[in-house]
Amino acid sequence: MSERKVLNKYYPPDFNPLKIPQNAENKDYLQGICIYRFYIKYTRCLQEISFKTDPRNTDYEIEEGATRNFMALKLAQEQEKREDSEKEEKATNPMKLLENRTQVYKQEIELMESLEKLRDLNRRQGNVDYDSMLLKYNLAKLKKKIKGMQEEDENTIKSLMGIKRKIDENEDDG
Repeated sequence: MSERKVLNKYYPPDFNPLKIPQNAENKDYLQGICIYRFYIKYTRCLQEISFKTDPRNTDYEIEEGATRNFMALKLAQEQEKREDSEKEEKATNPMKLLENRTQVYKQEIELMESLEKLRDLNRRQGNVDYDSMLLKYNLAKLKKKIKGMQEEDENTIKSLMGIKRKIDENEDDG
């Protein structure tokens, strides 16, 4: 009877690890990960759909009976190819280079114009004298105050002098 938890195993002196048979079928195993095949029968038409796992791409491969609606990996690869071809075309085509330069110059001109507008606006706002605005506001307040005081004086003079208003007879009827 052998021990259950062996820490070091015995290897004979004539042991050759190359003579140990490896996994014979590459289809069934890929880097130690099993490839599973699934068979599913569609309930409406009883057609068989088969697909298998793809450990290399961490996805599924459809073998028969179905089509994919959306493949994210394929879409990403196609987009990378398009971007690479566009970069290559931009680098080799002199007309594209010229068009890109003109677009860059247009953008620079637009930026310069917008900066100039902002500078003009800042200059206009910088010329505003807030003290004079406050004085104008205070003058208007003072004028109102003086007018109010004059009206009060007139009212007191009228009351002291005994000037009475003639009361209309129509107001009493109302």
